[in-house]
Amino acid sequence: MAKKAERKVTMGQVFKTIIWPRRKHLFLGLFLIIISRLASLVLPGASKYLIDDVIPSNDLNMLKWLIIAVVTAIVIQSVTSYALTQILSVEAQNLIAKLRSQVQSHIIKLPIRFFDNTKTGELVSRIMSDVEGVRNLVGTGFAQMVGGILTAIISLVLLFSISPKMTLFVLLPVVVFGLVSLKAFGKIRPIFRERGKINAQVTGRLTETLGGIRVIKGFNAEEQEIKTFAKGVDELFQNVKASLTATSFVTSAGALLLGLASAGIMGLGGYMIMQDQLTFGDFLAFTLYLGFMIAPIVQMSNIGSQLTEAFAGLDRTEEIMNTPLEADDNLRTVALDKIKGNMVFNKVSFAYEEGKEVVKEISFDAPSGSVTALVGTSGSGKTTIAGLAATFLTPDSGTITLDGNDLAAVTLDSFRSKLGVVLQDDFLFEGTIRENILFPRPDASEEQLQQAVHAAHVQEFTDRFEDGLDTLIGERGVKLSGGQRQRIAIARAVLADPRILILDEATSNLDTESETLIQASLKELMKGRTTFVIAHRLSTIRQADQILVIEQGNIVERGKHDELIALEGRYYQLYTYQSRI
Repeated sequence: MAKKAERKVTMGQVFKTIIWPRRKHLFLGLFLIIISRLASLVLPGASKYLIDDVIPSNDLNMLKWLIIAVVTAIVIQSVTSYALTQILSVEAQNLIAKLRSQVQSHIIKLPIRFFDNTKTGELVSRIMSDVEGVRNLVGTGFAQMVGGILTAIISLVLLFSISPKMTLFVLLPVVVFGLVSLKAFGKIRPIFRERGKINAQVTGRLTETLGGIRVIKGFNAEEQEIKTFAKGVDELFQNVKASLTATSFVTSAGALLLGLASAGIMGLGGYMIMQDQLTFGDFLAFTLYLGFMIAPIVQMSNIGSQLTEAFAGLDRTEEIMNTPLEADDNLRTVALDKIKGNMVFNKVSFAYEEGKEVVKEISFDAPSGSVTALVGTSGSGKTTIAGLAATFLTPDSGTITLDGNDLAAVTLDSFRSKLGVVLQDDFLFEGTIRENILFPRPDASEEQLQQAVHAAHVQEFTDRFEDGLDTLIGERGVKLSGGQRQRIAIARAVLADPRILILDEATSNLDTESETLIQASLKELMKGRTTFVIAHRLSTIRQADQILVIEQGNIVERGKHDELIALEGRYYQLYTYQSRI
């Protein structure tokens, strides 16, 4: 299979989207750097004037004014340099913050499929690390580059005015150095791109390792994880080593070429002084101006490396920003207001991988206020059907309608504001129990919160905690039992007050006593709501309005509990098997 061409950000794109919108800051920065660079050129000119005019004529008054001019120039340099750093560096950090927010906003709106195929740590790296390099485009790196070019051009003009012969002599190695640098930085950009990928992989693995620390320790696999991480870190080191080798080659080549040029100038200048073609003051000024021209050119290797890193990071950022969003505004145009909750599946098929259908042309009605239970063996397609009902997945063929509206045409915001989920993986955020229950409705009143707490019987364990609902639960609720976490997840769904409710193994982590309490709460929660229940414990779904038995993506039986028991088919087998257990 042909390798997908990597998208590269062009200078034109960067200018249009990053540099031009910040033109006020950059123009002010460039103005300051022009003032700073012009002030820096006072010293070489003053040195020539001092040696050729002031000292030979013993003019003390002129010496005084010369010193005042030099000190003023130095003060101007210092002030403008400080202001430049403040203006551009702060704006660069502001840009990084905005870009991080934009990338995070885009990533969080991507389809569930994208997250199933991408490591969490890799996405964290994309958001936090890839945009860091832009500080060199808007910050002092860009200003130094422009300022360096400006200084080099002014210095070149002054050099020509002193001695065209010596200036032409020094230009040859400068041109060679420029060509070497351009070639080298073209090679370095892919290295920086690869570094972003490696860094994301290493971060991703590290995040997984820390998140699964109990499994690692449970299987005594610490050494295995240490070796895996060390291997990733070494790959990162080899990449950094390659980029350092390339940039140091450019710097060394520059130092060599320009050093040889300086040695040649020393000989040529000395000869011209002896021939009375050049004054000693002219030679000193030429040498100082040459330093002002050469220094920014050598500095370009460092700045060039920074800018190349910035472009590599922007390449990866552009790649993620071009990933299509979950909600295609062109297709999803129907905004729901109030809904009854009549959901109809009509010949719906879905496959995670092409040619391997998990759900095969299933059709059923879930009327408003009804409870539809999905049962079957593991991997039969129950969770996929629930994911389709929640719009986490989109059918490959067939339609799902809600009150007659095709869900594929409904805006996700308007549908999900009426959706409540309690998933098998009852994910809780680090923070307090209160914050987790309030998650779907942060502005809910204390009365509404307490109603949800009591409906899910959360107070039965929070009353035993010193801080009650304000107890910190740790990452993913690690300080709570499975049953406690699940009750918080149910309270969260109660508070959301949805019209469509999806319960995926909602009571799987509960002991018998807790389950009895929560079954009553769920019964209240499900009243008047269109509910989809996935449960391995078939005793929990006896009161469902319809039970769909799923096998290999097909509905093999449907009906109420008693009807299916009377059939003595697949449901009867599953139910009697569980009863024996």
